[in-house]
Amino acid sequence: MQKDAPYRIHALELGPMENFVYLIEDRASGTAAVVDPAWDVPQINALAERLGVRITDILLTHSHHDHINGIGEIMEAHDARIHLLKPEARFWGQQLARPELHHGGDHIQLGETAIEVLHTPGHTPGSACYRLNNDLITGDTLFVFGCGRCDLKGGDPEEMFQTLKRMREGLPADMVIHPGHNYAEKPTSTLSEQIEGNPFMCFREVDRFIHYRMIEHDRIRDTPYRPEPCDHGH
Repeated sequence: MQKDAPYRIHALELGPMENFVYLIEDRASGTAAVVDPAWDVPQINALAERLGVRITDILLTHSHHDHINGIGEIMEAHDARIHLLKPEARFWGQQLARPELHHGGDHIQLGETAIEVLHTPGHTPGSACYRLNNDLITGDTLFVFGCGRCDLKGGDPEEMFQTLKRMREGLPADMVIHPGHNYAEKPTSTLSEQIEGNPFMCFREVDRFIHYRMIEHDRIRDTPYRPEPCDHGH
């Protein structure tokens, strides 16, 4: 985060699956958005209280249980709007209170903070990443030296390949990624570090990517993920 940015990103590691829950604080308005509220809502509320901010928005990267199981509690405590991509709402099939459905490229305004919604399918059909200046909250699309599974319902390894290719080719190399799980030896990383050392970012051929994601990866890699030389698929 740049020092003069209108926002701060605060991370909480919560739950048995090492989830990162983020609180985006808009410094000017004293409002905040919580990303993927789950597991320990009292801790999320305590952080907001400590910062003196009011939670007005809930941003969902996707609808898997480990990223959404705190929505009800948040909604009980705060008058918050839920944001997610339209294809994810269709995939999830839940009747949500006060949902705002988005398309890739939409912007959400949190006080003076502009948040761009990126459609990044692969882990689920409507997976989203949220871009704030040079920060990218990536959910289960991109981890530090890893990427989300594609073998669960709604997963598609070919779409994940295309998503990671677009990110590799279309986003600034110095962009800081904030993943949905703490699966590596450090909580954040730059995109350039991922292009150099994340095996999923190295593939140029979709068939090799699919084989690695669906078969090989889980046999040969364990957390915490570490950088690997990019020699796959060249």
